[in-house]
Amino acid sequence: MTSGARAARTTVSVAATVSATLLIALAAFLGLQQQRDARGEGASTGGQHTQAAEELGSPDYGVCRGTSAKCYHDWGNFSPAADGYRVLLYTRTAGPRHANLGPALGAGLNPALADTNVVQNALVEMGREHGFTVDWTEDVTQLATPARLFRYNAVVFYSTSRDALNDAAQTSLRQYIRGGGGFAGIHNAFGTEYNWPWYEGLLGGANFYDHGPAQPGKVVAHNRRDSSTAGLPAHWDFSDEWYNLVPAPSKVRVLATVDESTLTEGVTGNQGHPGHGRDHPVAWCQYYDGGRAWLTTLGHDAAAFSTDGSFPGSEHFQRLLLGGIESAMGREPFCRAG
Repeated sequence: MTSGARAARTTVSVAATVSATLLIALAAFLGLQQQRDARGEGASTGGQHTQAAEELGSPDYGVCRGTSAKCYHDWGNFSPAADGYRVLLYTRTAGPRHANLGPALGAGLNPALADTNVVQNALVEMGREHGFTVDWTEDVTQLATPARLFRYNAVVFYSTSRDALNDAAQTSLRQYIRGGGGFAGIHNAFGTEYNWPWYEGLLGGANFYDHGPAQPGKVVAHNRRDSSTAGLPAHWDFSDEWYNLVPAPSKVRVLATVDESTLTEGVTGNQGHPGHGRDHPVAWCQYYDGGRAWLTTLGHDAAAFSTDGSFPGSEHFQRLLLGGIESAMGREPFCRAG
């Protein structure tokens, strides 16, 4: 074969390879586009982008976490048969403060409460009615040592904000969780300690990004065998801010979501988050770094603690909260599969 013929044959071979590669790439693109069209993604309606947020992260926090009790450390740090069940409620804010927390609290443990400290009063009453003690504080020195925290079967962060912990409290919380402690993070607990990766993992690998208008929506229970969702209806009406999250929770058991189609004022947040689509979580649980963590983004409105039927879904929210706290402190089964 002459050199000219060999060159021509090589050119044809290269061209065929390039053409085949382009066809494969085109087929893959068209297949992906068909999948996206079938899910209704990437479309626009009236100039409003409707694609749900995707690829919101599934980071590894370097600890044992997930739905397996193998990640729990039962090291004998709690004696509820002798000491009863106790919860520490922490509501310190180092940034925006939710109105349902009322005025900032004084120093120390169990400072005086005003009637407008709705959250604190409601959880103290919840404990009283259901047989466990609730202490409350916004004094970070009350979290200064693991020994102080090990007095409590669970620590509850309710709408804390920004850098609500100093270095000593961060270390204590981590050692407490590693020793089998319980944690319940409620509403703006997700707007707390943004720059501490371990805490983000404690929240289920999730963080508050933004929210759309506060409005009514329908909560969907995905697991009605868990202690926090047992006895709740499959669907219930509620009003909230419906947090959008980045990252989205991962390696957790989702207990409830919000049906975004019921949010008539839209789900897009004030910083552009387009919502989570069909899987918009509002409550979940996990074992984390030796401890138990139960989480919900619900709980914005003071009226969620009303008992007169004036706020739709308040009784269901309170039942969800009670079961979550009791399971986090080990009084009820934790993070049960549906």
